[in-house]
Amino acid sequence: MYNKPIMLSQIQKELKTLVNPEQAKHSQRFFKTGKGEYGENDIFLGLCVGSQRKIAQKYYKQLSLKIVEKLLQGKIHEYRLTALFILVYKYEDKKTDQNLKKQIFDLYLKNTQHINNWDLVDLSAPKIVGFYLLDKPQSRKLLYKLAKSNDLWKKRIAILATHAFIRQNQFDDTLKISKILLGDNHDLIHKAVGWMLREIGKRDQKTEEKFLKKYYGKMPRTMLRYAIEKFEEKKRKKYLNGKI
Repeated sequence: MYNKPIMLSQIQKELKTLVNPEQAKHSQRFFKTGKGEYGENDIFLGLCVGSQRKIAQKYYKQLSLKIVEKLLQGKIHEYRLTALFILVYKYEDKKTDQNLKKQIFDLYLKNTQHINNWDLVDLSAPKIVGFYLLDKPQSRKLLYKLAKSNDLWKKRIAILATHAFIRQNQFDDTLKISKILLGDNHDLIHKAVGWMLREIGKRDQKTEEKFLKKYYGKMPRTMLRYAIEKFEEKKRKKYLNGKI
């Protein structure tokens, strides 16, 4: 049906037809867009995630990477999220060769300043950065560089990307990056690290506990709570009370 390249204005126009002012107000509160908050000055149209996925699925084959990059650099949050969905669909397409995957990966890292809220990171980093590096352990050093940066979102990308490794029972990078981020002062990093440790525990609780027993006393409370969320209650209380 769509045999012509799709222009930036076309996809922006279609996204704008779905504007929901009430949902936009809720999103601005939920994603902390107030002065001094982590999402300061972000703009929302109020689109549901499902609608953005449908539009991305509908157009991803016709959109050039150049157009997707422009969409990703937009001021409107949903433009950026839709662009990331498009990149994920392009990356996951069975017809996508390694050259195009490398281009998508490079475009992603080039534009991390626009991947600037937790949903944008969480819905894309594992599927692009993580999967690209899955069979390239020698290239994973870039994750450590991101983890050691001063940028909140680069750090979250670093730890969330390792979710792709965890799913293949590769835990080392997650544990090493978690150690780097133990002293971070942001709640969103505490939650992300705890979440990834919990994911390790679902597959290998002994590995998670070996790490926790060494570092749980240094962990921010939120990180620890997320990490032990699936433990049986008696053991969870021991960790929380420092009696392991």
